[in-house]
Amino acid sequence: MSSETLAGARLHDAADPLRELARQFVLPEGPGGAPLVYLCGHSLGPLPRAARAIVAEELEDWGRLAVLGHDGARRPWIPYHEQLRSGLERLAGARPGEVVAMNSLTVNLHLMLASFYRPAGRRTRILIEAGAFPSDRHAVASQIAWHGLDPRSELIELAPEPGNGLIAPSAIEETLRARGDEIALVLWPGVQYLTGQAFDLAAIARSARRAGCVVGFDLAHAIGNVPLELHESDADFAVWCSYKYLNAGPGAVGGCFVHERHGAAPGPPRLAGWWGHDPATRFQMGPEFRAARGADGWQVSNPPILSSAPLIASLAIFQDAGIDRLRVKSVALTGFLERLLEPLPVTLLTPRAPAARGAQLSIRIGGSPERGRRIVHALRSRDVLCDWREPDILRVAPAPLYNRFEDVAHFAERLAQALSAMP
Repeated sequence: MSSETLAGARLHDAADPLRELARQFVLPEGPGGAPLVYLCGHSLGPLPRAARAIVAEELEDWGRLAVLGHDGARRPWIPYHEQLRSGLERLAGARPGEVVAMNSLTVNLHLMLASFYRPAGRRTRILIEAGAFPSDRHAVASQIAWHGLDPRSELIELAPEPGNGLIAPSAIEETLRARGDEIALVLWPGVQYLTGQAFDLAAIARSARRAGCVVGFDLAHAIGNVPLELHESDADFAVWCSYKYLNAGPGAVGGCFVHERHGAAPGPPRLAGWWGHDPATRFQMGPEFRAARGADGWQVSNPPILSSAPLIASLAIFQDAGIDRLRVKSVALTGFLERLLEPLPVTLLTPRAPAARGAQLSIRIGGSPERGRRIVHALRSRDVLCDWREPDILRVAPAPLYNRFEDVAHFAERLAQALSAMP
């Protein structure tokens, strides 16, 4: 790395108003004890330091109170999910009552599809992107089959443009204009997991609405990454996990948005469970289901306390930082990384326009998959942790909560070294 590049990175870090946030996270260390250059927030965010104390308190209350903790814990367990609501509403751009923390992403997706995918007459198909995250595709294909239909004919997978791997927004609009009367539901990512391409969700929702389609979003790679306005976008539903940019830990509780127009009882048909019952009468244990208002009415089970607790710590950090300020830093970090990649023999797959990407840049490495895997191993031996996807893509996510410009500079230097060592 040139001294000029390193000096420039350190100047950026010194001027960063969010630079102290990194101290609130535990970053993994390499074999020598030095912190890794950790660029995997798109897969698993690091541990918020405050999460340890919160989880420990829940364990203490469990031991001290047992069943009485449902009402008497420091954070009572029955309404535990309510502690997460306001922070998630802010990050999702939702109105009160439109968001609930529950289950995991794919479970929530199945619950939403059970309510909102209602094939009838000619309108039976689901539109997704080609190369969708496999769990999304498995979910929608199985839901189509559940209705006695054939996923091979009923699933429309919109392919990217030849050569660049990206999906033009105009192609989504054109597909809905041409085939909208066949499409019952559109499921689209906020940020595509492989390419890092971010989408204008409001524009997609408008196109879907004009075509008469229900529209839902998978925000696994978007929430906590880019600002969202789910209510104003007019989405019917959205789902997400919280272990990526939300830093809530492996297997952490997922989340769900349901637009308020669907939240009044009785609302759409659903797969019901007792925790979705109106809390005023839930413990009367009656046989009839009476849905709680809003997104809460889609709950099926008690909140998972130990997998929800770390999210309390993370959401507090987001509240202090502000998603808009984080977005400003994110754009600067990816822009800095893009400039450092320009002289290297790699291809940037992610869009260059900041509005069309989040914190992730996907980098196509030339040569064989074996060469790419060796480059990844070389990076790890140099204390750099990023993500490899076959056959030739590095996914790199400098997250503004805890990554520095100096991290980006070190990654680019060590990537250049690995590439030159493996021509």
